[in-house]
Amino acid sequence: MCRWLAYSGSPIMLEELLYKPAHSLIDQSLHARMGAETTNGDGFGIGWYPDDHGGPDRVVEPAVFRGTGPAWSDQNLRELARCVRSPLFVAHIRASTGTAVQQTNCHPFRYERWLWLHNGSIRDYPKLKRDLVLAVDASLYPYITGSTDSELMFFLALTFGLRDDVPGAVERMAGFVETTAARHGVADPLQMTVAVSEGKRLWAFRYSSGHASRSLFFSTSVHALRALHPENPALRKASEETRIIVSEPLGDLPGAWNPVPESCYAVVQEGHDAIRRFSPRGGAE
Repeated sequence: MCRWLAYSGSPIMLEELLYKPAHSLIDQSLHARMGAETTNGDGFGIGWYPDDHGGPDRVVEPAVFRGTGPAWSDQNLRELARCVRSPLFVAHIRASTGTAVQQTNCHPFRYERWLWLHNGSIRDYPKLKRDLVLAVDASLYPYITGSTDSELMFFLALTFGLRDDVPGAVERMAGFVETTAARHGVADPLQMTVAVSEGKRLWAFRYSSGHASRSLFFSTSVHALRALHPENPALRKASEETRIIVSEPLGDLPGAWNPVPESCYAVVQEGHDAIRRFSPRGGAE
């Protein structure tokens, strides 16, 4: 599988979370503790929204940087993380579940101002792929550039209305995958933790058809983050609304991280954050 993180809050340099914590995402690329694999070396990617959006009502298209080598040895990633500052970014380290190690298969995936990344898989994906691909809206299909189930899930969610209703679209995507799998006799087809953002809000989903989902955690408060990383001056200046969502914790301070409950999603936004139930529904409505 894979490991990922998503950050929303006061603008910080990417290296503050990618490299500096004791169990940073880069450390997890070699020494993951909670994933299906210890090593996640089949590529990486980061996507970020600029520090200056051009005003509170305007969100520009995010930037994406992806590579096919292991994150721990990529000097370009290290240089970029040292220089890029962002109030909302996502990062992903990949362990392929069978599709090719190539740049177009590395997360995050981008469409217009939207970013999407995924940890998990669709079981027996080659058997289901044709039916799933044919459900993608014809206007979106040309933008699929890779061969992963993760990217196809993104474009199915876009087809089912992601730009208007994120939770509803992801629920319809999951429901459609499960319905398609049932027609082909594939049991428990979907395993996913997903992060998606349009630059203002951040959604994180934890779900699997067998109700045994991969790990996902969110930071409890900025005070806990400061206690976890007292050496980090960026976090001392972070706003009260700063949040981090991770596949596995960046450190071991008790109480600093809470698990996202099974079959739930979290939304991080200005004001009140929320955790709500996630329930797949008919995708081809």
